[in-house]
Amino acid sequence: MDVDAYLTRIGARRPARPTADALRGLQVAHLLSVPFEILDIVARTPISLDLEAIYDKVVTRRRGGFCYELNGLFGWLLEALGFRVTCLSGRTFDEARTLGPEFDHLALLVDLGPEYLADVGFGDTFREPLRLVGSLEQTDSLGRAYRLEPDGDEWTLEERRSRRDLWAPQYRFTLVPRTLDDFTAMCRWQETEAPYFTSHRICSLSTSDGRITLYDDRLIVHAGGVRRERAVDEGEVAALLRDRFGIEL
Repeated sequence: MDVDAYLTRIGARRPARPTADALRGLQVAHLLSVPFEILDIVARTPISLDLEAIYDKVVTRRRGGFCYELNGLFGWLLEALGFRVTCLSGRTFDEARTLGPEFDHLALLVDLGPEYLADVGFGDTFREPLRLVGSLEQTDSLGRAYRLEPDGDEWTLEERRSRRDLWAPQYRFTLVPRTLDDFTAMCRWQETEAPYFTSHRICSLSTSDGRITLYDDRLIVHAGGVRRERAVDEGEVAALLRDRFGIEL
């Protein structure tokens, strides 16, 4: 890995040492620079979990990816910068709060004395790493609250968008160490069989005050707590990907 090229890709400086502030800055920079996108799945282009291939896709070709690619690569960067990182398997909740299978999501545990949950591959979720402390309410820069609820050997990430909302589970995980290879079979299923991924065009990027998302033929912009949506003509998709997400297909 060319660490400096990766840091340039996300607009971040090389930290002097692995600290909580450095981890926070790296995660925010990554989320603001690298889209969550499944355009390869829509194009039926096989996804590789080889780290050098992911590096080429994200850093050299300036693409995005989904959880296995983005968190797998981000974990590699953190390790290269001296952080102690463990891959974790997450099981996501759908809208009906049904829990998905093991290896449904890849997240990262970063050990800095206190432990942190880091994630740059779950789309619209917590901006800054979360302290691994049970039931501690933690608020991100957009004012959204998160907490990690322990239950035996399992932890559940919960989110509350505003004080008016109820806590909603996002994904459940254990602290069992995993390797990137452990996620290969589920990655193959996600890219070939999972209805949500195989039937939708999704490209989504965090912004300083919200998020911008291309979802099928809709452009959705969240900014300053306001949601705007418009239809997208197929002829403008390439320009949108280039100008709003930095992606050249």
